[in-house]
Amino acid sequence: MDTDTSGCLAIALRKQPLLAMQQAFATKTARKTYWAVVDGVPHTQTGRIDLPLLKTSTRAGWSVQVAATGAPAATTWRVLGQSAHTSWLELELETGRTHQARVHCAAMGWPIVGDALYGTASPAGLHLLARSLHLPLENGITVTAPPRTGMQPALRACGWQPSPA
Repeated sequence: MDTDTSGCLAIALRKQPLLAMQQAFATKTARKTYWAVVDGVPHTQTGRIDLPLLKTSTRAGWSVQVAATGAPAATTWRVLGQSAHTSWLELELETGRTHQARVHCAAMGWPIVGDALYGTASPAGLHLLARSLHLPLENGITVTAPPRTGMQPALRACGWQPSPA
């Protein structure tokens, strides 16, 4: 997960749970769902982005680019809501590449709101949330994170309504 991304994060305090989590991610039985508010409106309600990604370094720093020589990367998405100029997307990363959601959305022409590296910075920050995480451990664990305060106005504009307390 990017340091600017809010939401769910799994941390193991003991070796056995750590190994179980690593195994779940390696076998793709762990499921992580993201929410993003993007600049733009996709032409369809669902889709799949299949673009290889390559990490590149320059004197100014590093970034990730779509490149034929990159590692395979696939993201499925669906529109959960829209405003006139933004969309609220649910993203599932089939692969777990660095900056995958950010680069894939930008490559489609709808960069994530507040993405200073692949789009346009915003005082409200990056509008990317690790919304839920499911780990198929002994009893199965599923956690869900609420959107951070700075992301909520953009989500509301796209039709999101917070759950009653």
